[in-house]
Amino acid sequence: MPFRSALLVLLTCAATARGGDDWPQFRGPDGQGHSDSTGVPLAWSETEHVRWKTEIPGEGWSSPVVQRNQVWMTTATKNGCSLRAICANRATGRIVHDVEVFKRNNPIEKHATNSYASPTPIIDGDRLYVSFGTMGTACLDAHTGAIVWQTQVLELDHEVGPGSSPAIFGNLLLFNCDGTDVQYGAALDKSSGALVWKTPRSGVITKPKDRKKAFSTPLVIQSTGRDLVIMTAAEWVYAYDPRSGDEIWNVKHPGFSIAPRPVFGHGLVFVSSGYILPEFLAIRPDGAGDITATNVVWRTDKGVPAKPSPLLVGDELYLLSDGGVISCLDAKTGKQHWRQRLGGGNFSASPIEVEGRIYCCGEDGRTIVFAAGQKFKELARNQLTGRFMASPAVAGRALYLRTDTHLYRIEE
Repeated sequence: MPFRSALLVLLTCAATARGGDDWPQFRGPDGQGHSDSTGVPLAWSETEHVRWKTEIPGEGWSSPVVQRNQVWMTTATKNGCSLRAICANRATGRIVHDVEVFKRNNPIEKHATNSYASPTPIIDGDRLYVSFGTMGTACLDAHTGAIVWQTQVLELDHEVGPGSSPAIFGNLLLFNCDGTDVQYGAALDKSSGALVWKTPRSGVITKPKDRKKAFSTPLVIQSTGRDLVIMTAAEWVYAYDPRSGDEIWNVKHPGFSIAPRPVFGHGLVFVSSGYILPEFLAIRPDGAGDITATNVVWRTDKGVPAKPSPLLVGDELYLLSDGGVISCLDAKTGKQHWRQRLGGGNFSASPIEVEGRIYCCGEDGRTIVFAAGQKFKELARNQLTGRFMASPAVAGRALYLRTDTHLYRIEE
């Protein structure tokens, strides 16, 4: 391929990875919280820059996903008997599809702070893929809402309800399945829902049964010329070949119940270890087998998030703790540039970056916006009714914010 053509392909792929018009999965086009959108609002309120506000029935912490004229999310009745997919018209906010995907007579247990519809769906062309953890995974026709296939092959005991969202690689849906009873990574065929591979976690877990669970979302990366899917489980981080499920390497960590999705940049994978003994690790993703002693470049136990995912912008890495302390670190070394308490309540939603601004949505309905950089500079504080458990989405010039009761389109 001529150099100019090859360069054009690379640039096109890069633009697609961070394209600004759609938000197809948890944490956006690249799965790491970035958008190339421009003209997104800095300030808003219940009476300012709200293009529409739509009540969403039921309860669900899944983030909205956006493609073309559709905004999809999942929800469930509070008793967990009806698991549903809901689509709002992007222009008007009117609900155009409300589909019961699974009906259950005996719902599983969940924690009071979780929902039965916490995993974020994926919209991919004409198909929507929804997951409710062990309660089932399904594919819907994104235009009509018709169910294409359903499966309940990914069984496990979440103990506190589902949390991990699926990821896509080629014709595969990738899943973290880490319960109190079984722990494994898996892939389903996108076209049929058939199980393609299922790989048990190889690492020995020293903690008791209730500390074997985890809820992180897989991240596919390319490192040293090969594709890897990174999966953070209790006490271990794993890298697998996404096509076959073959384990490539693992790294030991001290935590469990991990929710943050990994991020990747500067040749490093960044992961949080979750609860009890929180650590944040930077891992060089080459090598094979147990690479704990050789490939952990740096680690810290300060300000480690248990729920919000980290955010990498340029050379800076941002960690938002559940208690609302934001830390800015040098991504290559772990050196701290600054730390700032945002004030107010707790944070569960993952931060996003748009136009050099970082948006953090709190459980008290606030969104705090600050400038990316080595010095903290707050730009705005915005308040909506309700609370944020779902992470925000960006598409076009609009923010799509889901509270516990409503979906907002915020746009100037």
